[in-house]
Amino acid sequence: MSDSDARCPWCLGFPEYVRYHDEEWGVPSFDERHLFEMLILEGAQAGLSWATILRKRENYRKAFDGFDAERMARYTPERIERLLADPGIVRNRLKVQAAVGNARAVLRLREDGHALADYLWRYVDGRPVIHHFTTLSEVPASTPLSDIMSRDLKKRGFRFVGSTICYAFMQAVGMVNDHLVRCPRHRVLNRGWKRRKG
Repeated sequence: MSDSDARCPWCLGFPEYVRYHDEEWGVPSFDERHLFEMLILEGAQAGLSWATILRKRENYRKAFDGFDAERMARYTPERIERLLADPGIVRNRLKVQAAVGNARAVLRLREDGHALADYLWRYVDGRPVIHHFTTLSEVPASTPLSDIMSRDLKKRGFRFVGSTICYAFMQAVGMVNDHLVRCPRHRVLNRGWKRRKG
């Protein structure tokens, strides 16, 4: 079986998608800025394909100051209007406003003594949940755990954090390993986690 046959089939549309699958998706991340970036991008995806967001990712990084929450939290209504005129991102007013509001929610978390990484990873007790799915049809769109995360984040003032978005986020940042068992990344990530944490 070739690598292309073994990979999770959702990623085979174009080279950047394959690279994202092979190098980032499902890798446990504890980096605050990366976690915030993925939370915003998963929210931006709502109603769209991840391929659309992936193609716009560099534009998002430029538009949102590298996903620096402190800078984003200070965006004025005028800055939001400029963002809504930027063809490099999804020009949806609710999503752009939510991104700014979520930056402010991150700062409130910090004020309450919570680092974003610690706050998010506590849902899985600090280590990835490893699934053993054999087909895409087995992979859930949401779980009771993502339901809880969604409710908690909404109480904290976050928006565009429904349960489906939260589960996609958990997959992306390695809180769950949802690579199919035949995919080489499933095995690599499990071994890598044991080396880092063992």
